[in-house]
Amino acid sequence: MKGIPESLQDLLTDEKKAYLYLATTMKDGSPQVTPVWFNSDGENILINSAAGRVKDKNMRARPNIALCIADPSDPYRYIQIQGKVTEFTTEGADEHIDALSFKYTGNKKYRSRKPAEQRVTYKIQPTKIDAH
Repeated sequence: MKGIPESLQDLLTDEKKAYLYLATTMKDGSPQVTPVWFNSDGENILINSAAGRVKDKNMRARPNIALCIADPSDPYRYIQIQGKVTEFTTEGADEHIDALSFKYTGNKKYRSRKPAEQRVTYKIQPTKIDAH
């Protein structure tokens, strides 16, 4: 991904299985942080959630976000990104959560799906990258 040093590109791969800590803003301006699974399309960070969750509501109302991706074996090796949610879609979101489930658990299907849950994929465009 553009802007991330070659020495930290491995944090974006399926092999590393690094978690992304997503910071959104609540209606009252207070921060909200959630660890989430992620992957990348090479230019954007892609995450997935269920419609109606706190992070879903926050990103729809206030799309400027921050995130941190830390190396699971060395938390002082990390990437900070400020960005903007540029797209959210339900199209292909079920397949996306299944791909993330395979990356993180080895299960080809996401096993924590709730009945009638609508999955959403969010595309985050980085606007500022700080790598350590």
